[in-house]
Amino acid sequence: MKPSQQPIHDPQAADAPPADYYQRKEKPLPTDPALRSLVTRVLEDGYVIIPNAFSEAEAVKAKAEIQRLHGAAPRGGHNPFDGFKTNRILALLGKTRVFDKFCLLPQVHALNEYFLDPDYLIYIMESITINPGEKAQTLHHDDAVTGLQRPRKPVTAATMIVLDDYTELNGATRLIPGSHRWGSDRIGQESEAISAVCPRGSVIYFLGTTWHAGGANRSDKPRYAATIQYCQPYIRPLENLMIAVDPRRALSGEIPKKIVDMMGYRSAVPFIGYADGMNPKKATSRLVRWLQGPIDYNQPTFASEKGEKERAKL
Repeated sequence: MKPSQQPIHDPQAADAPPADYYQRKEKPLPTDPALRSLVTRVLEDGYVIIPNAFSEAEAVKAKAEIQRLHGAAPRGGHNPFDGFKTNRILALLGKTRVFDKFCLLPQVHALNEYFLDPDYLIYIMESITINPGEKAQTLHHDDAVTGLQRPRKPVTAATMIVLDDYTELNGATRLIPGSHRWGSDRIGQESEAISAVCPRGSVIYFLGTTWHAGGANRSDKPRYAATIQYCQPYIRPLENLMIAVDPRRALSGEIPKKIVDMMGYRSAVPFIGYADGMNPKKATSRLVRWLQGPIDYNQPTFASEKGEKERAKL
């Protein structure tokens, strides 16, 4: 090649696009046989029941905490979907530390790591107590709010934390196996749903594309449970935990760091969730300081805040 034909190095040329980011490959199945079995079951049915995910003592403690938080006059739902005879406690992370452990179950996070992107968030977290006489909830799938055409990958995933034995009589969650693969033209029917009968201490994990609903409670006792749902980092969570929970409790270390990250206090690759060029935790520290004084109408053009620097790369 003549010297004049050799490519000229341009010091201001753009870097090559990151192929792995734009051409994402299917994730490999977990190497651990037990986890691989869970993932395979979700791929086939859209859900899986994880037995013995937590202890009897933890279930009893969580149930007692719900009763304490309910008080003498727990609030019922305001619409048929929430259930007029169903009690829900929202923003649990701001009201008790008893449910933290259910946000950190290793098998659940192994499933999330397969079905969701890194830096996934908590979509909503609440206790759900279905009282005697409650009717069955309308069948639905959780990420229908996106309006995205099906079939497709889910943008949310959910867990039901089973605090009472789930039976067909007391309102066990009902699911339609295989419905996560349906197209948008198919609607779940009652005749297709089955009750997820399982003992307390179990966790039901299901995808946001799986048709499901709460069951009718035809027994004479309330059915206690909680749900913790997760979403892709680019989806706005159903419950805004950064506002629902006092941010000082997240910043102080009272709430475990993994949960704080899932509340939205960590930005996701490449730039999702940052504020004024800073990670959300630093920006929140600044916000707390702002609220303790008068409004600064001449804040610095270039933000700077002390604190731990996030380390993430594309």
